[in-house]
Amino acid sequence: MIAALASPALAGTFEDAVGKFANDEFSDTGEAIGAVAASGNPLAFAIISALQDGRLMADADSKKVYITQPDGKIIDAVTAGSAASLPAGAAAVRLNNRLRRSVEAALGGLTLLSSDPAKRIQAAQSVFKTHDEAMLPLVDEGLKNETIKAAKLAFTEARAAILLFKPDATDTEKLEAIATIRARGDQEALALLTGLTGDQPLAVARAAANATSAIQSSLAMWSMVQNAWYGLSLGSVLLLAAIGLAITFGVMGVINMAHGEMVMIGAYTTFVVQETIRTSFPHLFDYSLLMAVPLAFIVAGAIGVLIERSIIRFLYGRPLETLLATWGLSLVLQQAVRTMFGPTNREVGNPSWMSGAFELGQVTITYNRLWILCFTLAVFAILLAMLRYTALGLEMRAVTQNRRMAASMGIATSRVDALTFGLGSGIAGIAGVALSQIDNVSPNLGQSYIIDSFMVVVFGGVGNLWGTLVGAFTLGIANKFLEPVAGAVLGKIAILVLIILFIQKRPRGLFALKGRAVEA
Repeated sequence: MIAALASPALAGTFEDAVGKFANDEFSDTGEAIGAVAASGNPLAFAIISALQDGRLMADADSKKVYITQPDGKIIDAVTAGSAASLPAGAAAVRLNNRLRRSVEAALGGLTLLSSDPAKRIQAAQSVFKTHDEAMLPLVDEGLKNETIKAAKLAFTEARAAILLFKPDATDTEKLEAIATIRARGDQEALALLTGLTGDQPLAVARAAANATSAIQSSLAMWSMVQNAWYGLSLGSVLLLAAIGLAITFGVMGVINMAHGEMVMIGAYTTFVVQETIRTSFPHLFDYSLLMAVPLAFIVAGAIGVLIERSIIRFLYGRPLETLLATWGLSLVLQQAVRTMFGPTNREVGNPSWMSGAFELGQVTITYNRLWILCFTLAVFAILLAMLRYTALGLEMRAVTQNRRMAASMGIATSRVDALTFGLGSGIAGIAGVALSQIDNVSPNLGQSYIIDSFMVVVFGGVGNLWGTLVGAFTLGIANKFLEPVAGAVLGKIAILVLIILFIQKRPRGLFALKGRAVEA
């Protein structure tokens, strides 16, 4: 009998609450949000979600409220019955910033007891941001029944946020809440503590101030770690772009201004491979970069050998003419790519295993940058092994240290020059594969890295791979620490000035090559 008498009352309460959305008053809308969320009606989540998305329509004349679904269907917000069309006077229910926060809190409360752990965690995090006191019973119930560690932590933090702003919470509860929020230690926790009003008991105010100071210190440290990661990421890109230049510059003494265009050719090779896979073998898209790496090496390396045999070989010992010739060649290659592919940027997609990011403490690490760092170190290790354990590597090192002595020992220096130029160009090609994942693929791609590549090679020591490694990461990290202070442009200028001063002191760079011909 009690249930039978209560049902009409509950139905009437829900219907009245929904009807308030048609009043077009922010105060009535706020009351309606709270009443609908607390009603327990199965339509509550759909109504609040529609309100958040701008799909909740209300007719002021008939006081009817409708939900427009994403597929175009229209349903009555009270009865869930279908409607043929909206009344002529129906309009979307308006929201302001305060109501948007109420909507987020209501949605959080409605999903706090979801069977999906991910939804429960998301809902608890939403309650943490809004610290809506009305959600405390649901949070307590969820915390009591929660068994998953991550979700339990989210509920604990949400409860602490609510108690911190609850007027009748005891000092002990507030101090425990501050300790919980301090342990979280992120920007949201800092915003919560700084938003605390000043009329708090002395112990609570002091604890909040200490927690704020501790979180600020922690965030400053994490900011430095984040900048260091950005620096490592930039350094890996510089290393990948400069490592081929270090080989050709060190062995042949050639200032190759077309090195950036080899990077560009590798990026466009990646674009061609992905276009072919998209049109003919879409199921292989995740393997597109693995296929592009050897192809980019072969294409760029072959073009490099062709350039050396047709142009560079006639200009040895004439550095100015070599610089001008390779600069002109870079313009020719850029125009050739514009003619073939057009002047606009080309889309090169990220495979699924290079998409997204993850959190490590307060540091955000993207998968594409992480894979590029690993790929760069792998290329560096393979190149070191090749120089140390292969006949070509031995010949390259001999020519680098003393060309005349190597020639007198029977080494075909012209063949070594061609293969070295091809190797350096091929490595630049695979650098283009990696850079296509983080930069625009356009005819001007290589120009963005050629100057930085020369700075890395000169700073680290011409022809020394370890110097190139240290130089790339040093410049990358220094650049990212200077940018927040001086800005991007002034940061680069400061780096350039520092390198000039360093070269005045050590003209051969960090790691100078050794050899009688070099030292002479």
